[in-house]
Amino acid sequence: MRRDYWYIIGLSLILFIPLLGEVHLFDWDEINFAECAREMLMTGDWMRPQIDFEPFWEKPPLFLWMQAISMHIFGVNEFAARLPNAICGMATLVIIYKIGVRLYDRSFAWIWVLAWIGSILPHLYFKSGIIDPWFNLFIFLGLYGFIEFRWRFFKLREKSSKWLQYRHLIIGGILLGLAVLTKGPVALLIAILVLGIYWMAHRFKKKCYLKDTILFGSIALLSASIWFMVEWWQHGSWFITEFVKYQIRLFQIKDAGHGGFFGYHVVVLLLGCFPASIFALPNLWGDGQCQDEVLECDTMDCCRRSDFSTWMQILFWTVLILFSVVSTKIVHYSSLCYFPLTFLASVTLWRASTWHEFPKRFIHLLPVIGALLGIVTMLLPYLGTNIDLLQGLLSKDKFALANLEVEVQWTWFHSLPGLILFISSIFAYRFWLKEKIWYSIQSAFVGGTIFTALTLMFVAENIEAYSQRAAIEFYKSKCGEDCFIKTIGFKSFAHLFYACKKPVGDNKKIDDYESLSRGKLTKTVYFVTKVTTIGETPQLPNCHEIYRKNGFVFFERKP
Repeated sequence: MRRDYWYIIGLSLILFIPLLGEVHLFDWDEINFAECAREMLMTGDWMRPQIDFEPFWEKPPLFLWMQAISMHIFGVNEFAARLPNAICGMATLVIIYKIGVRLYDRSFAWIWVLAWIGSILPHLYFKSGIIDPWFNLFIFLGLYGFIEFRWRFFKLREKSSKWLQYRHLIIGGILLGLAVLTKGPVALLIAILVLGIYWMAHRFKKKCYLKDTILFGSIALLSASIWFMVEWWQHGSWFITEFVKYQIRLFQIKDAGHGGFFGYHVVVLLLGCFPASIFALPNLWGDGQCQDEVLECDTMDCCRRSDFSTWMQILFWTVLILFSVVSTKIVHYSSLCYFPLTFLASVTLWRASTWHEFPKRFIHLLPVIGALLGIVTMLLPYLGTNIDLLQGLLSKDKFALANLEVEVQWTWFHSLPGLILFISSIFAYRFWLKEKIWYSIQSAFVGGTIFTALTLMFVAENIEAYSQRAAIEFYKSKCGEDCFIKTIGFKSFAHLFYACKKPVGDNKKIDDYESLSRGKLTKTVYFVTKVTTIGETPQLPNCHEIYRKNGFVFFERKP
């Protein structure tokens, strides 16, 4: 079994490390966090996150520290920005394998690992530069620490030291505090909701449950408060106050460009976590549960399995409902659901292999969604070489039409990922109907793994070329030049990161729009806008257009 851990580490290195820096970071989130880390290195201020060398109160600093350390070692680049999540992927797979063996057996643990790497978004996120993979892992481990403590406590309380009795609770609380330091207090909110719903489901009859929950939450708050208190002591309450206001506003008002309908995350999880999402459907609700009285006198594996399934169901529905209610809709907001979703999918598959239970009500979605995603991916090269088919659909969006003018090389092998997903889904479905469970598992998840890896390898670079490459190439060409760059009409962090912006000094107004557009200049200014947001830019004093490319328009204003 120890050899399995080395297999998982080797698999992680093969899947998550290669080509990690081949594609530019994507605006906003990836570049936003990478820029914060770059500015940490440049200013030497590791306590207060900054963006454009101004205080950035939207996120705590833990993940930014990881990126900054990575950049210090490997340089300021895409690889360094994404490496922390590749490491998180390795850690996640090792941890779920260990928990899978603990609860079930080696075969279940491998199914869970395959469900993670064989599902689209769970695999994809470990090759990104966003905060959520580490945030989700810390929350999951925090909750698991509490669950493990409850399982062990009644066995250990009479014959063990306080440390042995409470170590899982303490470690879990610390890890939950690290989740707060990674992305914010929503981690504590999710954990408290899950704990409260679990207690409510058992009619508030769990022994010492309220006391343990309070202790768990207190440890998490204490762990998280270390950075908050240091920030308060160094700079006062302003930064913390703005941070809290932002967290509240995020729940109440949709962020610009990030709205959506109520069932947004249902669609995201169903399609984005394919094929694990299909196998999880039979287990998203209902199962037998254990009471503390049983845990006191019996350590049957089936009891813990059932109890853990209940925890995972509660975690899934809590996250899904919470972020369906939140006004801002972003794909990765529901990414914590990947843990319960892949676990519950693994339960379905393990029961099929062990107990020969083959639920067929939902399995018919497997070839349907596989065919849908596969065919859409296969059509991309055809659409890419026949742009006129898209131009009619996008006739009212001048920027999108201009994006399509970029020269992108599409060949037949760009259809290969979609073809593999289509075929593997059909085979997985047929094997399931014939009750050949291991063939079904291998077809579904190996196909999903290859699809995601090849899509990132072949397709992501072309998508990036349409969406932002013209602007990023311009920014990179200005790295090292003593100039100002300002975007007009759209929000972006790319010019800060790729043009290697330096601090402007104490006079923060020197590079605001009014100063750069009409004030007296000391160095050249470049304005970047879109064909749809040019506005008054051509009429600015001593300002002229340099060129336009793929929907972006570049202006120059000299001193």
